[in-house]
Amino acid sequence: MYKNYIFDLYGTLVDINTNEWKASLWKNMANIYAMHGAVYSPKQLKSAYSTCLQEQIEQIPKDKYSTNPEPQIEYVFQKILTEKGIDCPLSLAKEIGLVFRALSLKYIKLYDGVNELFDAIYKNGGKAYLLSNAQRIFTEPEIRMLGIYDKFEDVIISSDIGCAKPDIKFYQYILDKHHLDAKESIMIGNDYITDIQGSFNAGIDSLYLHTNISPEIKGELLAKYPVMSGNLFEAINILFN
Repeated sequence: MYKNYIFDLYGTLVDINTNEWKASLWKNMANIYAMHGAVYSPKQLKSAYSTCLQEQIEQIPKDKYSTNPEPQIEYVFQKILTEKGIDCPLSLAKEIGLVFRALSLKYIKLYDGVNELFDAIYKNGGKAYLLSNAQRIFTEPEIRMLGIYDKFEDVIISSDIGCAKPDIKFYQYILDKHHLDAKESIMIGNDYITDIQGSFNAGIDSLYLHTNISPEIKGELLAKYPVMSGNLFEAINILFN
């Protein structure tokens, strides 16, 4: 039995559907920016977003990552305003980012069995950690809303660190920060590359959940425990019975 349970979030614990490229999103965001004095057409705004995002990626120091740099998206929303000569404190950029996320959401909910899985971990003396490729300004409010923020010993988000799974530096970060023994830890995720191959390269066992938003498996699945049904109750049975 493991001591440390390291979780992916989206597609593993949380079922989510977003669309960041729908026309209505960019029309509404253009209106929001115009209200702050930065006038863009929806097409211009989408282009500015892509350009600023790439610039933020390029500014990440190379010593922070090996293969997968991860920007902080709030600086993208901020720069879209400042490029038009509008002062934008980071707090405002974060609020704009939160609106962007809310407008892009089709739905978000926990998968069945999430709370039961946490209960099993705690009952057996384990600890849960989140290691997610995500943006803090999106993810923290969402997991608070879903009632699972306090289930984790720590919530580690790629945007804070500057790198993302499957980069081994991201895995090493959580091992080093919490002095975790890789052999006493298991990664639980739904992506055969970022979660499973990444943790394998870091010397961590894994449990793979094939859920409704898992990428197609096109290579070797390196999980110690494959749960092709995606059912968390099956995962509980494997891990604790």
